[in-house]
Amino acid sequence: MTGIGKINSLEIARRTEQGFYLIDENGNEVLLPNRYITADMNIGDTIDVFVYNDSEDRPIATTETPYAQVGEFALLRVKAVNSIGAFLDWGLMKDLLVPFREQRMRMIAGRSYIVYVYVDDESKRIVASAKLDKFLDNKIPEYKFRKKADILVVKRTDLGFKVIVDNLFSGMIYHDEIYQDINIGEHYTAFIKNVRPDGKIDLKLGDREVKRVKGLADVIMDYIKANGGSMQITDSSSPEMIRAVFNCSKKDFKKTLGFLYKAKKIIITPSEVKKA
Repeated sequence: MTGIGKINSLEIARRTEQGFYLIDENGNEVLLPNRYITADMNIGDTIDVFVYNDSEDRPIATTETPYAQVGEFALLRVKAVNSIGAFLDWGLMKDLLVPFREQRMRMIAGRSYIVYVYVDDESKRIVASAKLDKFLDNKIPEYKFRKKADILVVKRTDLGFKVIVDNLFSGMIYHDEIYQDINIGEHYTAFIKNVRPDGKIDLKLGDREVKRVKGLADVIMDYIKANGGSMQITDSSSPEMIRAVFNCSKKDFKKTLGFLYKAKKIIITPSEVKKA
């Protein structure tokens, strides 16, 4: 069966006591157990299913959707650890194994880790690895400036956040270009800024947040200039006062002050904000 560890569009070929047998374009069959069959499924229909290995390593189909497919990275929680390795909750009845050899450090039940899902060459089983680097940067990135990309946030550093780009490459988003809360393990849309000689990629988040902050920055600077170069509205002011003057949330106001401060356009004191 091709497409192990992936969502496949398969035709319902026949029914047995165990469930429907689905067939791919090469004539390979896989069982969809009765517990996943619904009243609107009929022989001849094409349905989307996820194909993986059951407890006896036989291909089996499910209408459940895993948190990650083969070839993808995801933040997954450890359900249990035994003598074989750690078992992750990936949204299916059968948990996902991370063998000890694929752990950067011994995993602990209840904690979550970013892992890569793949088919092991020797066992032919779907497993996961926390050794992310060996699955990244294995080809030369050929992105153009401003190309849209999907990113997964992996780690916070002093410079910014390390990210995985399109499940293929390492990247970085720097702190001074982040205008929203981002969380490790979540996906975001970003845009390519630069591909460095070492193949690493610099990115920026989507424009909507950036435009909002920069637009508010202009409003704040105009207000400061109109009031003699300073204002008594600071990040300690009440949300009501901030909204009354700038028609924005306190959260956006604080982000924008941070943006202006990093751009060296303002000086912030406990009692006022001044033009630099």
